[in-house]
Amino acid sequence: MKIVSIRDIHIGEGVPKIIVPLMGKNIEQLLVEIKTIKQVTPDIVEWRADVLEEIENLEVVKKTVSTIREALFPTPLLFTFRSHREGGNKIIEDAYYKELLESIIQTKAIDLIDVELFFPNVSEIVETAKAHDIYVVMSSHDFEKTPVKEEIIWRLRRMQELGAHIPKIAVMPKIPTDVLTLLDATYTMKSLYADRPIITMSMASTGAISRIAGQVFGSAATFGAGVEASAPGQIPAEELRKMLNVLHTT
Repeated sequence: MKIVSIRDIHIGEGVPKIIVPLMGKNIEQLLVEIKTIKQVTPDIVEWRADVLEEIENLEVVKKTVSTIREALFPTPLLFTFRSHREGGNKIIEDAYYKELLESIIQTKAIDLIDVELFFPNVSEIVETAKAHDIYVVMSSHDFEKTPVKEEIIWRLRRMQELGAHIPKIAVMPKIPTDVLTLLDATYTMKSLYADRPIITMSMASTGAISRIAGQVFGSAATFGAGVEASAPGQIPAEELRKMLNVLHTT
C-alpha cells in the first residue's frame, strides 16, 4: 500500500485524516474562516473554490490560493472546484475547468488537487499535476443515489488506472442498506484491488456513520465540517476527531 505523505501528514497510515472545507465567497471571508478552522487542527484543508464569487477571474483565483497557502502553511491544502453536475455551486465550461485546474497546479501553492473522474480531459490534468509534484484526488459524486457495489468498485479502480494518488467516491443513500453497499464496496476495493489510499463516504444523516466508521472498511480520510459543511452529513471536525480516536484505540 502506497502512503501519500505531505510533510508530517501520512494518508493511508494510522487514524483516518480529517479534511476540513473552506467555503468563503471572497478572500475576506476565507481569512476569517481560516482562523476558526485552525483551532480544530485539521489534517488537511480543502478550498472549495467553486464557492468563490470571482472564480472566473484566474488572477483573483491565483492570488486567493496564494493567500490561503500563506495563512494555512504547513497544513496541506487541497484545491477543489466541484462542478455543477457533481453538486458544485457554479456552472463553467469544460475548457475553463481544465484551464483553472492546470493554472492552479502550476502555482505550486497547493499540495493536492481534486480532479473529477468523468471530466473529458482527466488524463491531461493528471499529467500536469504529476509534472508539478501535486497529488491527485480523483473523485466521483452521486447526489441522487447509491450505485450498485460493482459500479462503485469500477469507478475506484478506474481512478487508480488513470493515475490518481487517492481515489474518492461519495454517494447518496436512499435507504440504510445503501450505506452497507458503500461500506462493502470500500472493503472489497481495499482488500482486493487498492494499492493506494482511498476515500469513500455515504452522504446525508443516513450515511453519517460511514464518515466515522469508514476506517474499519478501508477509507483513509474523512471530511469534517469547519465553519460550514461542504456536503450533507458532515460532522463537525472537532467531534469527528474524538470519534475517530475512540475507534482507533479500542
